[in-house]
Formats: sequence, structure tokens, C-alpha cells
Amino acid sequence: MNPPKSSVLTINGGSSSIKFALFESGSDLRRVFYGQLEGIGQATGRFISKGLAPEDNFTHTAHLPDYTNAISLLMAWQQKRIDPASLTAVGHRIVHGGSDYWEPQIINLTMIKTLLHMSPFDTEHLPEEILLAEAFHRRFPQLPQIACFDTAFHHDMPRMAHLLPIPRRYQDKGVQRYGFHGLSCAFLMEELARLTDHATAQGRIVLAHLGNGASVTAVQGGKSIDTSMGFTPSSGLPMGTRSGDLDPALVWYLVRTEKMAIKDFYHMVTHESGLLGVSEISSDMQVLISKELNDVRAAEAIGLFCYQTKKTLCGLIGVLEGLDTLVFSGGIGENSAEIRARICSGLGFLGIEIDPIKNAANNEVISSESSAITVRVIKTDEELMIAKTVFRMLDKHQNTAKTPHSISTGAPPVTFTKDNNETN
Repeated sequence: MNPPKSSVLTINGGSSSIKFALFESGSDLRRVFYGQLEGIGQATGRFISKGLAPEDNFTHTAHLPDYTNAISLLMAWQQKRIDPASLTAVGHRIVHGGSDYWEPQIINLTMIKTLLHMSPFDTEHLPEEILLAEAFHRRFPQLPQIACFDTAFHHDMPRMAHLLPIPRRYQDKGVQRYGFHGLSCAFLMEELARLTDHATAQGRIVLAHLGNGASVTAVQGGKSIDTSMGFTPSSGLPMGTRSGDLDPALVWYLVRTEKMAIKDFYHMVTHESGLLGVSEISSDMQVLISKELNDVRAAEAIGLFCYQTKKTLCGLIGVLEGLDTLVFSGGIGENSAEIRARICSGLGFLGIEIDPIKNAANNEVISSESSAITVRVIKTDEELMIAKTVFRMLDKHQNTAKTPHSISTGAPPVTFTKDNNETN
């Protein structure tokens, strides 16, 4: 008789959405269901689910005025849907680990206190991610909650890639370049090794994670060498609603000339800029492509995105002192042949040549036979990466004793796992 299968629930909390998935153990992890609550804080939200069972396939409109309501709806549905006896752990994507956390580990009192203190590092994600961890600890008080940090992949970047050119005293406060999309990068590197060989995965690689959030990462020897995002996920390339890199003096200019408050500037560069700000139409690349021929604003938004991505890509190739493999991923990178072609256009001098037919077909390899650089399209899967990480960690620490410890962080009392350094 086969032993009962265990399962891991993954939670990926964004600023206005919560993605979730349930994975069942086995020789290959099986995704039982997945979905998201989107439009949190907007007039109308949606609850979307897809899964193996008929009842797991639906799209409902939902009233999601804030994160608390979204969490309540998610917990109520999952309470009916998940068998607590089979649930082994909950894996959380934590966007920012700061300088304290880079390895996946069980969420405990010390971590929660540190993340709360770090909230100014990433006000768009960390507060909501803490709320999610608290909610699941209330629902499953004895269940391990494991944090998987999106900054972890970039932790060992060279010193020069971490440094920011500001007064050195801020380094002691954790102000440095961190890099993000690390779970996606880790997944893409595992997939590249699976699809090719060890030598290819150890070569000079650029990972272009292009979606509503976008970044480009240089990898060599399987390690991150440099990446476009920095202290926060708002930096680097222009994105769906994020500006990416800007002249820092723009803050002072708008404060003086527009009487703009600092919080309003932050909101503008995080929620009103990027593709949306330049186009004044949409943050959705496909929408902009459909309007490009008749609206110069859409054309310029697309052009700026491709231009800045190409410029950053070439800079990272210089850091690597060459390139062997370019990987496109993310919603735009995986699905838009047009954007991939534009980014790679004119890069023949580097040895990058795209085959138009392969590219249009979204083939795994879209470079031409004569291209010196292999260009690939790999579908990323952050949720699967979280599940893999959690199962690996549980296998490694399956005999570790867990002692509950009650804390409060402004929400109702929560039970977290007590670490070895804590005292009652």
C-alpha cells in the first residue's frame, strides 16, 4: 500500500494580488490547483482558480477592498478545499530578505520582528506578506511556514554589484543593491540545466524576466553576477506601472515645482509610471501592441521598454565579458515574439540572431542556426520553485522539533515556530 501523499501550499503575495497553488508530493510534484485573487483595493476584484477537480475551475468577481478581506476570502475557500491532515507546510514568497535572510527557513518570532522592522525597504510587499503569514498561522498553528526570499539568488553577487554610490554610512543600515525575481531566476537555471547540460548551465547567461515586473540578470557559474533591479523592485527597467531607474534629482525638482509630497512621488513612480505612464492607455503590453499603429503614445511606451531592455542587456554582457545563452521569460518574454525580436534587433554584432519562424512559434530555441548565441524561451514558475524549495527543506529537516511560540504584531495573537535563539 502506497503511503499517503503530502502537499505544500504556496502563497505569493503581491501589492494588489495573491497567487496560490497546492502541490502534491511524488516523483514529480503535481499541481492540484492554482489561482489568484486580483484587483485588491480596486472597485472590482476577481477570484480565479484552475485545478484537476471540476469544482476548482472558476472565475468569480469579488469584493476585495483591502488585503484583509482578500485573505479572509482565500482562507474561507481553502478551509473547505484543503485536507489539513495532508498539508505538510505553507511556502511563502517573501520579496525582500534584506541583509539578514537569504536561505529558505521556517518563519519564527525573530524573523517576523526583523521583517516588520524592514518594512520600509519594500512597503509594496512586506506588510502584506507578513499579514498572509499571520493568517495561515492562525488557521494552521502547528504547521511550518517557510519563507522563500526573492532576493536570495543575488545574495552572493560580487561586491561591486551590491554597492550604491552614496555615503558609506548607509551600508550599515542595509542600503545596497539586492536584486529581485530570484525565485524565477533559480527556476530558470534549473530548467536550463534540465533542458541542456551542466556545461551550458555553468556558462555565461542572461535571464530576461520580462512581465509587469521586469528585470535582467547576468549569471555565470550558476551564480548571479549582476542584475538590473537594486535596493527595491521599483528600480531598473521600465515596467508595467513602475518607472525603473530615474534621475534622483527629479524628486527635488517635483517637490519644488509641483509641491509634490514624497509619498505622492513614490506612488507615481510605483503605480502610475512605466508602460502605463508613458502610454496613458494601459500597463498591458498586448493592449499597447494592438494600439501601436494608431497611437504614438503606445508606440513610444513599447519603444522605450525595448530600448532600455536592450541597453541593460548589452551592459550585462559586458559584465560577463561575453554571452553563451540568452533566456526570455515572464509574461512578456514568454508570449510576445514581437518584443523579443525588437530587443534582439541589431545585436548581430554580439552574435545574437533570431529565427523569425521559430520566434513566431514560441519555440524553446528561437535563435537561428548561424547564431553564435543560443536564445531560448523558458516559461518560469515561481510557485513550483517555492514548492520544490519547501519539500527539499522539509526532507532535510524532517526530524527537527518545532515548539510553538505566541506573538502579537498588531494583529490577533499568532503562533510561530520558536527558533533556537529565542527565550520565553
